[in-house]
Amino acid sequence: MKWLHFNLLFRPQPVAGEGQSHGPLPDRPGAQLTGRRFLTALPLSMITVREGDTAVDVCCGSGDLAFLLSEKVGISGKVIALDFSKEQLQIAATRQSAQSKACYKNIEWIEGDAADLPFPRSSFDAATIGYGLRNIVDRRKAMEEMYKVLKPGSKVSILDFNKSTSSLNSFCSGDWMIDYIVVPIASGYTLADEYQYLKSSIKKYLTGKELEQLAREVGFSEAKFYEIGAGLMGNLVATR
Repeated sequence: MKWLHFNLLFRPQPVAGEGQSHGPLPDRPGAQLTGRRFLTALPLSMITVREGDTAVDVCCGSGDLAFLLSEKVGISGKVIALDFSKEQLQIAATRQSAQSKACYKNIEWIEGDAADLPFPRSSFDAATIGYGLRNIVDRRKAMEEMYKVLKPGSKVSILDFNKSTSSLNSFCSGDWMIDYIVVPIASGYTLADEYQYLKSSIKKYLTGKELEQLAREVGFSEAKFYEIGAGLMGNLVATR
């Protein structure tokens, strides 16, 4: 599936309610970003992360998003990367020690629960979750925790596979798309084992409108959901 041109396929499109417009899209990554790096960078392209900021990446896995966050905040900033898997955190720490960029030293790896974040209220200038919220049993509690630890006016960007309700896009969450598009792509990025369960997990996940509603219910002042890749994926941006 390396023939897929991710820059053309994965263009964020806002999901608007009836009679509602979300306005212009946030800036997107440059044309040089393709494949896995493009998808990893996408959540960061939809929020503002400045040099010197303190950011958190929840469900960080092996650290892809955390490394990109550290490049954004620079050596004067700080990145906290949290995951429940000690093994994934060990992989991330090994990757960190093998890198020469000075900013990567500002990443702190923490074993913890996304539904019970061990941070004080209003700690972070930005937050990200990549392919993690769908796997959390108590998503409401996880969203409440994200709201709690963000500073007022700050944003969380949440990327995941999309449970589309659009008649044009609904095939993207069907068995055929997952079996013949998603899993082969995942295999190309050594993610096949992780995503074999996609059919059931996407069916149990929330739609874009449901994610927007959940974010507002837990206190976020604004929530916008963008469909990506013909509805295959989606990114929620919520403002504290």
